[in-house]
Amino acid sequence: MRAVAVHPLTAGSLEVRDVPDPVPHQGELLVGGLAVGVCGTDKEIVAGEYGWAPPGHDRLVLGHESLGRVRTAPPNSEFQAGDLVVGVVRRPDPVPCGACARGEFDMCRNGRYTERGIKEHDGYASQLWTVESDYAVKLDPALEPVGMLLEPTTVVAKAWEQIERVGSRAWFEPRRVLVTGAGPIGLLAALLGVQRGLDVHVLDRVTAGPKPALVKDLGATYHSEDIDQVTSQVVPDVVIEATGVGQLVFDAMAGTATYGIVCLTGVSAKGRRLSVDAGTINRELVLENDAVVGSVNANLRHYRQAADALAKADRGWLERMITRRVPLERAAEAFTAQDGDIKVIITLDEGC
Repeated sequence: MRAVAVHPLTAGSLEVRDVPDPVPHQGELLVGGLAVGVCGTDKEIVAGEYGWAPPGHDRLVLGHESLGRVRTAPPNSEFQAGDLVVGVVRRPDPVPCGACARGEFDMCRNGRYTERGIKEHDGYASQLWTVESDYAVKLDPALEPVGMLLEPTTVVAKAWEQIERVGSRAWFEPRRVLVTGAGPIGLLAALLGVQRGLDVHVLDRVTAGPKPALVKDLGATYHSEDIDQVTSQVVPDVVIEATGVGQLVFDAMAGTATYGIVCLTGVSAKGRRLSVDAGTINRELVLENDAVVGSVNANLRHYRQAADALAKADRGWLERMITRRVPLERAAEAFTAQDGDIKVIITLDEGC
C-alpha cells in the first residue's frame, strides 16, 4: 500500500512510498483510509522541527486527523464492516501515570505517551491502517465528507470543557465569547460557542477569502481590527486563543470582563521576546478573579463530545471549511500554503 512518510527531524524527507499492508492484531480494526487533515503540527514535522519515528524504525507515517471505513472488525465489538471511523491520536504511557491510568491521557504527567503520526507511533496517512477498537470512534455516515474534522474538533471540545470546569468554581453564566484566529481550530471553537447559545466574536487579520463569510453564516461576528478595539467593544467573558501569537495572548488576557477566562490552544514559537507590564497583568488577574488555562490534545470523552457537535452542525458549512483536497500521490502539495486555505486534506481513497 501507499503511505505519506518522513524521516523525523530531517527537512525535505517527505515522500509517498510503498509500505507493508498492516495486519490487525487481536482487538484491532482493519480500516481503509479515506482522508487525513493537515495541520500546523504536520507542517512542523515535514519541516524537520518535530516528530519521532517508532522504535527501531527511521521513518514515521504521518497523519493524525484521520478518517476511514472499517474493513474488518473483532467479533463482539461495537464495529462492523462499512462503519465510518476515526482513530484516536494519543495512547497512554506504559507505566502509567495517575492521569493516564484514569483515562485522562491528554493530561499525561510524565510525557511517556505516544501519538499516532507524531510521536513513536505511525499515523493514519496510508491506504490501510489498524487501530485498537478501544481507540476508534464511530461517526454518523452523513459526516463522510467532513469526518476528518473530528480530531481538531476534539481539541476545542476539551477547551470548552476546561472553560466550563474553571468557571464552575463560582457562579458562571458567560454571554460573550471572543475567539482569536479563524483557522480550523478558531472556527470550530466558534461553532461550539454558537451551539452553546453564546454571542460569539471571531478576530482574524484577513478581510478577504472565505473566513468572514464562514463566521457570519455561523451567526457570529467577524472582526479584523486591533484586539484592543475588539475587547473594549465586546468585553468578553471567555477568550479562546487559537493563534499562538505572543502579543495577542497577553492582549487577550488584559481584555476580558471580570471573572474572565482565557483558554490558550495555540502553540507559540520559541525565542520571540516581548516587553510586557507583568505587574498590571498580575494585578488584573488577581483582583478580577480571572483565569488563564492551557489546553491541548483530547481523550475519548472529548472525541465523543466532538462527534456529537459535528453531527449537530450544518454539513454544508463544515464542507466549506475544507478548502483543498489533495490526492495521495501529490501529498506534498498539501504542505505548501495557498491563498484562502483553511483546512487542507489529503485524500487516501479516490472516492473521497
